[in-house]
Amino acid sequence: MDIATLIGLIAAFVLMIFGIVFNTDTMSIVFGNLISFIDVPSMLITFGGAFMSVFASYSVNDFISGLKSISLAFKMPMFDIPKVISSIIDLSNVARKEGLLALEETAGNLDNEFMKKGILLVVDGTEPDLVRSIMETELVNADMRHKKYINFWQALGAAGPAWGMIGTLIGLINMLKALNDPSSIGPAMAVALVTTFYGSVLANWVCTPIANKLSSNNDVEMHSMEIIIEGILSIQAGENPRVIEEKLKSFLAPKERISSVDNTAGGEE
Repeated sequence: MDIATLIGLIAAFVLMIFGIVFNTDTMSIVFGNLISFIDVPSMLITFGGAFMSVFASYSVNDFISGLKSISLAFKMPMFDIPKVISSIIDLSNVARKEGLLALEETAGNLDNEFMKKGILLVVDGTEPDLVRSIMETELVNADMRHKKYINFWQALGAAGPAWGMIGTLIGLINMLKALNDPSSIGPAMAVALVTTFYGSVLANWVCTPIANKLSSNNDVEMHSMEIIIEGILSIQAGENPRVIEEKLKSFLAPKERISSVDNTAGGEE
């Protein structure tokens, strides 16, 4: 589980509630302040409007899948780049010492399905251009699937403040109709503004962080898949494991290169 997402969301919520209940005049906590931030019609306009406008933009299945994708933001990325590089170097050593056919047994122990698929294509004698084409097609389609979820949360994040503003306008219109009663202006203004608050909370507390985390995880996965493709094609080409290691290390930031491959076995000269 990616604890950073959980901690970030909880901490942001706690800080927001603290800002609401903390009275700067008396330097004390006043939980009664929370009542003024609760307005059911404003919730219906902002949250209901935002979700339903996004619902109208998607099919039912895609909308449900988009909502479920929030769980992905709490999961650790499937690909660990240093571990991926280490696995490829190990495979290259096996191929150099025992031949490409020996990789079939080794591939059965791989947890990475994308890497396993590439190795089995090589073992089956698939042409390098076709191996690259098949694996890059899978990479592109995985990227498209992930971006569909990212776009969902971005769309919901954009709809939240927009519907909050719609609720505010509705509240202001109702307030202006009752200007003959000065005592109602303050409460009416507060209700009008709370819808903008709800929209901002939906966008900045939930949607934007979830979209950013999904995007970050997707970047890591795409980067890992690119490394796997280059590594497998290098193994198929019969390159020296040390050459493969140096090639794959170029995908890493300089400070990550030493620590990530310190314990990997080099090939024979």
